[in-house]
Amino acid sequence: MKWGTHLRESIQVETDLFARDCPSRQVLDRIGDRWSVLVVAVLRDGPKRYGELAATIQGVSQKMLTQTLRGLERDGLVTRTVHAAVPPRVDYALTDLGRSLLGLVSALESWATTHIGDVLAARDRYDTR
Repeated sequence: MKWGTHLRESIQVETDLFARDCPSRQVLDRIGDRWSVLVVAVLRDGPKRYGELAATIQGVSQKMLTQTLRGLERDGLVTRTVHAAVPPRVDYALTDLGRSLLGLVSALESWATTHIGDVLAARDRYDTR
């Protein structure tokens, strides 16, 4: 089942989300990853330093935050800006492409907070069986 052919800049890509080697699945893996969603959510208000991201996103390891930021940067969703200062200062910010995810991230946040009671109740029912 082909989902479509997309032409972006000079790269034409056939997409079939159900195919193992479809590049769209790699994108879904990136934007569906919990750390990526949280990084995008934190950056919605503007650029942040690494330490600000780490402090805000509780539970993320240094390794995972670094990997997530590198992946988001590679995919064109985040920029990394090094400022000439002593000590060097590095800021992370959403690109236009990254900002295009904000509606989806907000919808996920809203769904999760609205339905957490339902999910917890379903877990309790499941666990008592």
